[in-house]
Amino acid sequence: MLFSDTYQTIEQVSEGIFRDKGSKFIAYAYPIRSEVQAKEHIQKLRAEHPKARHFCWALRLTPDRNIFKLNDDGEPSGTAGRPILNSLLSADVTNILVVVVRYFGGTLLGVPGLINAYKMATIETLSANKVVHQTINDIYQIEFDYLMMNEVMRIIKEEQLTVLSQDFDNACTIQFEIRKANLNIVLGRLEKVAGIKIKFLHTA
Repeated sequence: MLFSDTYQTIEQVSEGIFRDKGSKFIAYAYPIRSEVQAKEHIQKLRAEHPKARHFCWALRLTPDRNIFKLNDDGEPSGTAGRPILNSLLSADVTNILVVVVRYFGGTLLGVPGLINAYKMATIETLSANKVVHQTINDIYQIEFDYLMMNEVMRIIKEEQLTVLSQDFDNACTIQFEIRKANLNIVLGRLEKVAGIKIKFLHTA
């Protein structure tokens, strides 16, 4: 498979509800960029739902989708976090956290019932959201002499680069984003500017 420089995530926070035999499963989906953000959302939900029995969740992180975590939070192993994660895999979304808050209704649902409930609640919250495509961008910093300003700014404008910060003193510094697919073209043009220093910072 060719390397793709786009990934799918969700646009905003959403909510979905599934009910079965008196139990209520409220699913919350959050766009996230880190596990720290995920922990904050889970703690907030625990404070908002003090009477809920379980807070089961799954997350996927990074554009290449290789980081994932899940938690059954006291439900039988494999009946909560796994179906939530499987729904995220099916939707092919990343940089996302889904937490399903369960209020117990007094009747045991059994393993198939639980798997179905956590899956359906996750599908509900995802369908209430909008999936968006994001490009994978590299962040670069360039330093150059003030005399080269016009040439550098022309390249930035023609290549439609997003400037993140700029400092025009005697030596000029600009930080900007380049979409991975356009990397070679843009860097090739910048390298032809006399005396320019190009530094890779990180991938976003």
